[in-house]
Amino acid sequence: MSTIDQQFVEYIVKSLVGYPDDVVVERIVDEKGVLLTLTVNPDDLGRVIGKRGVTAQSLRTLLRALGTKNDARYNLKIVNNDDERENYTISSDDPADHPVKNSPEEVVENDESEESDYAKKARKELAELDDLDI
Repeated sequence: MSTIDQQFVEYIVKSLVGYPDDVVVERIVDEKGVLLTLTVNPDDLGRVIGKRGVTAQSLRTLLRALGTKNDARYNLKIVNNDDERENYTISSDDPADHPVKNSPEEVVENDESEESDYAKKARKELAELDDLDI
């Protein structure tokens, strides 16, 4: 059974993406607050993040407003599962949002010719999140 915050994020993200059936929002409550983990189709990752992270930041702002109403602190983690060799997440825990490597495995260098333009663009947008002042 999903909660109102999960339904809220799921509704907004499904409106943005090309593969709405692939949208999954998981909820974990801990001492820091509520962590919502968003997983989308790899082709939709760029749409969810947006240029320079604007769309992701807007989602976090809406969650902050919902948190004010519900007296809760929300964090949104966007999972990048595009490449099985690498798994990065974007979290709003820190003002200096930047990709965090989750996989302890050794990362094999990507062959540029095998990577799609869309994947390159999404990776570039993830890297540009370092520049945001939040």
